Amino acid sequence: MVKNRLDELRKSKGISQEELAAVLEVSRQTIGSLENGRYNPSITLAFKIAKYFELSIEDIFIYEEE
Repeated sequence: MVKNRLDELRKSKGISQEELAAVLEVSRQTIGSLENGRYNPSITLAFKIAKYFELSIEDIFIYEEE
């Protein structure tokens, strides 16, 4: 299972799901699904998110064995 800090990071920057989606070139629904844990990003999207927040992928996405 992969958890993430996307919601927390996005809110700390004061940006909406729509704004983040535009920057990452994905839909707002994709951002919502990521934040709710219903969707895991492709490796490409994970790198884009990490670059945007200036963090490592591991700082955003946390893998937990079930």
